[in-house]
Amino acid sequence: MKSPKVIVKQEGVQALSHHNTVFSQLLKWIPRHEFETLANQHHTGRKLRKMTRWSQFVSMALAQLAGRSSLRDVVSSLRAQTAKLYHLGVATVSRSSLSRINEKQPSSLYEALFAKLLARCQGLAPRHGFRFKNKLYSLDASTIDLCLSVFPWAKFRTTKGAIKLHVGLDHDGLLPAFMTITDGKTHDISAARALRLPKGSILAIDRGYTDYAWYNQLNDNGIFFVTRQRKNAVYRVIERHPVIKAKGLTSDQTIRLTGAKAKQCPILLRRIGYRDAETGKHYVFLTNNFSLAASTIAQIYKARWQIELFFKWIKQNLKIKTFLGTSKNAVMTQIWIAACVYLLLAYIRFISQLGNSLQQMLRLLHLNLFERRDLQALLRGDPPQPKTSTLQTALRFS
Repeated sequence: MKSPKVIVKQEGVQALSHHNTVFSQLLKWIPRHEFETLANQHHTGRKLRKMTRWSQFVSMALAQLAGRSSLRDVVSSLRAQTAKLYHLGVATVSRSSLSRINEKQPSSLYEALFAKLLARCQGLAPRHGFRFKNKLYSLDASTIDLCLSVFPWAKFRTTKGAIKLHVGLDHDGLLPAFMTITDGKTHDISAARALRLPKGSILAIDRGYTDYAWYNQLNDNGIFFVTRQRKNAVYRVIERHPVIKAKGLTSDQTIRLTGAKAKQCPILLRRIGYRDAETGKHYVFLTNNFSLAASTIAQIYKARWQIELFFKWIKQNLKIKTFLGTSKNAVMTQIWIAACVYLLLAYIRFISQLGNSLQQMLRLLHLNLFERRDLQALLRGDPPQPKTSTLQTALRFS
């Protein structure tokens, strides 16, 4: 008796496109050759053997995107995905190696990477919503509290530790165009003086940056500023201008400062009064811009709220409040990598042009980092493709 012959007939097989993991597709926007060049420039000590700077970046980026709370948690997450690490360019990562490289290798690598990513994002960023063509920036700082017993290098007060994050937010795409990290004792105006803004820019700042000498310096450099007037400011009205009260404006004046520090800012300034229709609160703004409408000046200062939202977002969604290392270099490394992750998300948002918020994107990535799905399809909300094709199999025995 002949043994049965099994003939398998395949009909209508659908060819499924292959995708690397979502995490791998996200990281591809950082060219490896550029990263390795930066890594060689920002290296100290002997050549790394067991672990690379790229492995460090991938591990710490995972901590940011997946919300991991410790180095052990990061390493365990990577080991659970061992089969998928090849496409990330990462070998096995140990907790001790990751801890050591965070502590020893300069965080300046990620500051340099941040600058590279920022330049790429700025090439795609949408313009701010105002009609004027000037660049618009908002400047502010946020204090990050640290436990003094764990971070003794960050002494701020007798029993408190802190560092301060200074950010100049570009309203074209809401990007952190200027960012520096200092100790908690550094005054906001000290970091502000180090800014180098392009000529013709408009800078929105709050009263914490009141410094008449700096105002005069900004004016000499062709930079416009919009700020709030301090209540104790002493001035003399030179000229009064008509206002449209229906727009909430209460005054528009040309003034000259006459107080004790008036000599530090001898230029004429514009003083604008504005009452917010929603809150009923009255604001008084100072600016050296005499060409824009008074209502536009008020809206520029209102737009400064975007930098407050920026600080709120990164503190709620990225890991810059709890740290995976205790040395100053490890803390700096984590913050700069968090900033790089923010720019990666912004870049993907710009190229996808889907209107997703960064919050929505981060949630999708958190749930699908190691899924083999097309990143753009994931952001569009397309349903996942079936993992196996439909087979029509016919068995015939003879």
